[in-house]
Amino acid sequence: MIKFSIIIPVVKINDYIHETVRHILNLDFQDFEILILPDSKTQEKFPKTKIIPTGKIGPAEKKNLGGKRAQGKILAFLDDDAYPEKRWLTRAWKNFQDPKIAALGGPAITPKEDNIFQKTSGACLASSLFGGIVDRYRPGKQRKLVEDWPSVNLLVRKKTFQKIGGFNSRFWPGEDTKFCLDLIQDNNKIIYDPALLVYHHRRMTLKGHLKQTAGYGSHRGFFAKKFPKTSRKLAYAFPSLFVLFLVFAIIVIALLPGSRLAYFAIFILGIYAASLFFFAIQAIIREKNFLVGILIIPYLFFTHIVYGVKFLQGLVFTRVGNKNLYSLRKQG
Repeated sequence: MIKFSIIIPVVKINDYIHETVRHILNLDFQDFEILILPDSKTQEKFPKTKIIPTGKIGPAEKKNLGGKRAQGKILAFLDDDAYPEKRWLTRAWKNFQDPKIAALGGPAITPKEDNIFQKTSGACLASSLFGGIVDRYRPGKQRKLVEDWPSVNLLVRKKTFQKIGGFNSRFWPGEDTKFCLDLIQDNNKIIYDPALLVYHHRRMTLKGHLKQTAGYGSHRGFFAKKFPKTSRKLAYAFPSLFVLFLVFAIIVIALLPGSRLAYFAIFILGIYAASLFFFAIQAIIREKNFLVGILIIPYLFFTHIVYGVKFLQGLVFTRVGNKNLYSLRKQG
């Protein structure tokens, strides 16, 4: 039996997929198959690859179909705009020698070849000011248990995947959050390994970055209400608290200038502004790029605003099946 089945859901075959497959074929562990799941048939062919047209269905349904067609003992999920580091499967196989490990995740870091706006988006996501989930975007310091991991770099035993029923197709984005919740509720262990690397291209513009951020915020707000075990955490709610405080501060400063309350609001906003500059300096040092440090200030600020507002929207208004408030089946 094949050891790994690498499953990549896509809308259509694109330039990123060509890059991804090239890197997969160059891995130092070769006992794998590749399953690519586009909407429509294609004349494209790749070595060691099955291309399975699915019709216009969501990412969760594509992953489930890939899981059913896979011949590997372990299902390795990748996004179409991500590619693995050379030792990816070698590192994964080493981890899976422990029978107690059901699933494995690692960081998805920004490729060096990304443009300045993509690098800024990546630096923003990797900043601890983003919400305390930096291990997803840059290697952490240790191997540890986790409760939630994105499917851009997620591997799971096929028998475990089948037992819990795969991904819940009612949710997008967030199908991977629900999948991980189902895993741990079934008493399975998800391990984070900082050496299990993939490279993930970021959005090319601030607008694209914020659109992605809005999706993250909406799903996390809804999940904080619906599935509090892994989503009702202060780190996820921090941007919303900042938005609420910002509204409060603007009102107080406008209506009560010179008051103690106004000075308190200005003091807190000053601390926030100082934090932005601190992380800008940190980004310059980490990325070795001065422009990234300049751009990360508006990126972080607008990320907090958009995520915070959408988190509140998801928390208060979102209902499954209400397409006007939450497009759970939309793929993009």
